[in-house]
Amino acid sequence: MKDTMTATVVPHAVPPSATAARLTGRARLDAAVRLGAGAGLWLSLLVVVSLWAGGGGLQDLGGWQSGLTSLGRLTGLAAADLLLVQVLLMARVPVLERAFGQDQLVHRHRLTGFTSFNLMLAHVVLISWGYAAGALTRTPATLWELITGYPGMLLALAGTACLVMTAVTSVRAARTRLRYESWHLLHLYAYLGVGLALPHQLWTGREFLASTAATVYWWSLWALAAGAVLVWRVGRPLWRNARHRLHVTAVVPEAAGVVSVYLSGRHLDRLAAQAGQFLTWRFLNRQGWTRGNPYSLSAAPDGRSLRITVKELGDNSAQLRALRPGTPVLFEGPYGRLTARARTRRRVALIGAGVGVAPLRALAEGLEYAQGEVVLVHRFPDRPLFERELHLLASTRGLQVLWLPGHRRAPDSWLGDGVGTADDVTALRDWVPDLAERDVYVCGPEEWTETVRRVTQAAGLPSGQLHIEKFRW
Repeated sequence: MKDTMTATVVPHAVPPSATAARLTGRARLDAAVRLGAGAGLWLSLLVVVSLWAGGGGLQDLGGWQSGLTSLGRLTGLAAADLLLVQVLLMARVPVLERAFGQDQLVHRHRLTGFTSFNLMLAHVVLISWGYAAGALTRTPATLWELITGYPGMLLALAGTACLVMTAVTSVRAARTRLRYESWHLLHLYAYLGVGLALPHQLWTGREFLASTAATVYWWSLWALAAGAVLVWRVGRPLWRNARHRLHVTAVVPEAAGVVSVYLSGRHLDRLAAQAGQFLTWRFLNRQGWTRGNPYSLSAAPDGRSLRITVKELGDNSAQLRALRPGTPVLFEGPYGRLTARARTRRRVALIGAGVGVAPLRALAEGLEYAQGEVVLVHRFPDRPLFERELHLLASTRGLQVLWLPGHRRAPDSWLGDGVGTADDVTALRDWVPDLAERDVYVCGPEEWTETVRRVTQAAGLPSGQLHIEKFRW
């Protein structure tokens, strides 16, 4: 097995590794935030159920018509609660970003969003059915009467349409047929949908105004969600762009269809960007600049400049090659937890495919480690990216590099066809025999990273030591 790859190891001393106490402290803090966030979610749902029960919801279940209406109120309350929770999940709140990372936040956002959407549909059906005196045939006409005769209902209908569009375009079958830029633009209508629903809830929702406690709870939750969006999704990016004023300094071809974009600006030492993170970028002198794209840093930030490396996959990425020095850049971020913060062990393995090696190359530069503590496994189809830079890191930092050439040899394999015939698990255990004692960072195409996840778990890696962050959408 050893002759199927090239390993580069050098005996130079390097800066000391992060201490075990520091790694453990960060892990405990993030775990506490995750636990607190989960408890907060369930507590909010408990409050909602309590408000419903306190307003006579349980007693109303005794009759057919009143029971339908009562269940309609309960599903509506739960849908509203989860709708605001999903807004908070994607409001870029720093404490949640650090504890969960974007990949996990997006996963929870999708789960919460679809649950809220289904409850909202149940709310519409049950309320209409109940108001139709339990007669199913009269339900459509009753729904129309509610929409046209009750205050705020037309706005709620428009908000529901926005949420339906968001939900439909978030289904995997639809997402695969949309460009990221188009999907992102459509997804912003979810904020409009949330906002349009508020008047209906305040004017006609019995549990929203039934008591002082209910009024305080719902206004507080709405204010928290709106404040988080205004501060972290709007205010912070505007302030950071005004402060740092990023611009392009150079565009350098790295390989066929791959370019690196170098950027500079003011006070970048205060940006707090970390190796492994990504930002959403808008380059202002090209068509489609209003649509942002997430690209990872491919070099560790040094306080003076930033670098991203991008493969030409869509219209926006293909235009990067034509960027001129001096082009102004708007950005959001940095985001992501594929950083030293997620680290729990002194020893680390970085596994990347193609341009997915970009954030791992930044980590190989930015992490603290001694000789032999970090290994980078780089699978590439034709020629490796950053070959000279990785050799330099090997000679100056003691990075171990495993070069795995070839196109993917099978859909269910993470290996290329140029590394021999051993099965995936055997190969990984042979190349990284102490895998279970390392943190493993993975970046690459989504299907490939899922294959790596299965292989590392089969090789004995605890799930808490595997760190994968994809640009989910």
